[in-house]
Amino acid sequence: MPKITVMMDGAVLDEVTLTKERTTIGRRPYNDVVIENLTVSGEHAVLTMVGNQVTIEDLHSTNGTYLDGKAVKQQLLRHGDLLEVGKYKIKFESEPAESEFEKTMLFKPRVPAQAAPAVAPVAAVAAPAAAVEMRGSIKVLTGAAAGREMALTKIVTTIGKPGVSVAAITQRRHNFFIHHVEGADPLLLNDSVVGEEPCVLKQGDRIVLAGTEMQFIQS
Repeated sequence: MPKITVMMDGAVLDEVTLTKERTTIGRRPYNDVVIENLTVSGEHAVLTMVGNQVTIEDLHSTNGTYLDGKAVKQQLLRHGDLLEVGKYKIKFESEPAESEFEKTMLFKPRVPAQAAPAVAPVAAVAAPAAAVEMRGSIKVLTGAAAGREMALTKIVTTIGKPGVSVAAITQRRHNFFIHHVEGADPLLLNDSVVGEEPCVLKQGDRIVLAGTEMQFIQS
């Protein structure tokens, strides 16, 4: 299985085997890989694995995500790639056989017949899992946009009005989390104030933000 090694100044801080379709990296405690340093954003980046391929995507982080010294937004990783997240370096490794197979898939028009069955069953299993884990939406109940429903299809979705109050909804496996990002107006979840610490959203939860009432829907 592919894995990542988190390092700082040459010292290994953590090793994580990638077993899920999505592995989030960030400063906040609900991430799969938590790096508690101010140079790392709350939701910094996500690793997406489909079959034998792993992609890094920057989640609009403050300091950016770098691959071999170059800023990237989204990039397919290869065995031995070195990522930079804040002050930390993250080395990506995959089994040699998988790495060679990925290169064949990317650059050669002809794929050996015996290699195809190794990928197809994995991809077929991974796709339905994502559909089950990541279904959610926000329905607006009051204001000019009342009745409008917004599907939560991204890892991080921001809602509210900049300068008034903004919140972030984050997907993590079977759960959605919400926390307050900025603004003087409080974020209310079922009449309780939510701060920077994320709270799990449940079916039917009522959200009040920037004077607008919304409802969380999950299936």
